[in-house]
Parts: sequence; structure tokens; C-alpha cells
Amino acid sequence: MDKILNMLGLMRRANAIQIGETNTGSAVRAGKGKLLLLAADASDNAKSRAQGFARGRNITTVSLPYTKEEISAAVGVSGCSMASVTDLGFANALMKALSEAVPDAYSEAAGEVEERLQRAQRRKSEADAHRRNKRFGKRRTNV
Repeated sequence: MDKILNMLGLMRRANAIQIGETNTGSAVRAGKGKLLLLAADASDNAKSRAQGFARGRNITTVSLPYTKEEISAAVGVSGCSMASVTDLGFANALMKALSEAVPDAYSEAAGEVEERLQRAQRRKSEADAHRRNKRFGKRRTNV
């Protein structure tokens, strides 16, 4: 479980996570949030706000098995009950670690995030191929 907390701290240093209710809400509304995280002891008000942020958007919401104090110590921000991961690679790595630690609770959400990562990678490779074809022309062979 320490691996997951360390990963949250790494995301903080890489600027790949928005911490706190205000920052999380603005990241999700801007379409930058890929994974919405809630502390295990988050209040009902925070949970309903998170559901409101996620409503109508393609974002996975996950309740972490850590308290606000544990998450706050890992990321260096006090009173952190909500966070939004803004990088799909980090979101996928975090969900893989969570599904390995607690498979029955997180395997479905991990599958969703991995599927989104694969779609994003496929779109990026198709865009790169299109850019190359447009620049150099697609080579055709006469058979």
C-alpha cells in the first residue's frame, strides 16, 4: 500500500495531479481530469461534489483505501479529501497498483482506465501516421 502513496507523491512532484476540491473541480470541468480520487473518510458533501464533477463526463471516480491524513502526508497538502489525476499514464499505473493490492474492489475501474489509455495511444499513433503521410506522401507500390 505504501507504493500507492509514494505514487501520489510522485504525481504531485510531476504536476500530474490536482489536489483539493477547488483544483479538482476546475481540472475536471476543463476536461483535464482523467481519474477522480476520494479519501476513504471523505465527507458526504465531498462525495456528492465529486459525483457532481463527474456527472456527464468521461471520468472514473475511485474511493481510495486511505484516510485524508495519509493522503495529505503523501502529497504534502493538508486536509486533502479529493484529487484528480491529469495524466492517463499515471492514472493507469495507479489503478494497476490498486487492483494488485485489492483486486475485487478496483479491477473494473483499472480496466476502464487502461482501455482509455489504449484508445488515446491509438489516436496519437494514427495522428502521427497522418502527419507523416501528409508531409511525405503515402508510398504506393504498383503490383
